[in-house]
Amino acid sequence: MQCSWKAVILLALASIAIQYTAIRTLTSKPFQLCPVPSPQNCGLLGGPGTESPIEGRAGCDDYPYFSFNASRKTHIMVLATTRSGSSFVGQLLNQHADVFYLFEPLYHVQTTLIPRLSHSRNAADRRVMLGASRDLLRSLYGCDLYFLESYIKPAPANHTTDKLFRRGASRALCSQPVCDAFGPTNANVEEGDCVKKCAALNMTLAADACREKRHVAIKVVRVPEIGDLRALVEDPRLNIKVIQLVRDPRGILSSRIETFRDTYRLWRIWRATGRRPYNLDLSQLTVVCEDFLGSVSTGLSHPHWLKGKYMLVRYEDLSRNPLLKTMEIYDFLGLSMDKSVEEWIQTNTRGSTELSAKHKYGTVRDSAANAESWRLKLSYDMVEYTQATCQKVLHQLGYKAVKSAEELKNLSLSLVQDKTFVPFL
Repeated sequence: MQCSWKAVILLALASIAIQYTAIRTLTSKPFQLCPVPSPQNCGLLGGPGTESPIEGRAGCDDYPYFSFNASRKTHIMVLATTRSGSSFVGQLLNQHADVFYLFEPLYHVQTTLIPRLSHSRNAADRRVMLGASRDLLRSLYGCDLYFLESYIKPAPANHTTDKLFRRGASRALCSQPVCDAFGPTNANVEEGDCVKKCAALNMTLAADACREKRHVAIKVVRVPEIGDLRALVEDPRLNIKVIQLVRDPRGILSSRIETFRDTYRLWRIWRATGRRPYNLDLSQLTVVCEDFLGSVSTGLSHPHWLKGKYMLVRYEDLSRNPLLKTMEIYDFLGLSMDKSVEEWIQTNTRGSTELSAKHKYGTVRDSAANAESWRLKLSYDMVEYTQATCQKVLHQLGYKAVKSAEELKNLSLSLVQDKTFVPFL
């Protein structure tokens, strides 16, 4: 029996209406807000102990930690590049008793997806990295540490691993109940002692410890620009505040030459001989300045999506006056400044330069002296080239150029202009 054309049209319209309703229902659910203000009633979709709404649960219970009130978690991101002082800034946050801190979890994404490449400029690689990184960060901010297991090699067995990158840099992961080797406060445990004495990391206990904290802080050096994070910053389920840490590119170059000796071998040859090798990888410098320029230009242009969520910090300012600058950072983040943080600053900013040289990933150093120590390590022709290549970003961030070798070595002449970068509130 043939259907009339009117019946066909009615069936088509009914089908479209059903599909539209289904799409609206599915796409609206992840962005439901919790009507209950208590943080105990809120958490991240898919976190340990929660069920997926697809399995039948609806409403607030699907979204623990996502409530729009003053008591919700603050999700802190330290956005930086390698050898810019980010470990120091991360530890300033790690000292706070109510902060759960993770040291560069995106290391695992990079080594899994793009092995052997530290700074891929391939557009396809970059898209893959950024997509995976954003997904992982979103999960980690909700204390879903199981998501990280997909990138840890070898894969954790029974949610247990001893391969988490720099686990010892996090107090929470070296303290009870995650680790029973030390006391409950664990204020002064060295990273190496944590790695040696703590049992393999139980991701379930780590996730529980994360949920016990009021705030989650993550250090990131594998996201090129702040614009790459817009989707995360605008996610209504998160409460992200970004501390973008910058440093004089001349100082970054000098520190990388000393730290990554194999990768920067040709730069050391240039410094030693005064002749620039023909096959020198100049992208090792230009990438830093391009990313800084793009990221800082976005941040300082105050786009609406960064309002109340962005603060630019120069490493040199933090080094010269660590206590005052830390107080400014804490104030922006809405954190209280307690005595343990002040004591840590006193201990870790008055070390000798000799000690800091022995521990290249450590934080104990004479911070003021370290900020411009690169001037005694780089040759003038290398500095001159860096200044020409990075001219725009040096000017934008308030770093002065030197015009002679004598001026370069004259440490009584500061190359850091007095410049105030006010948080975008």
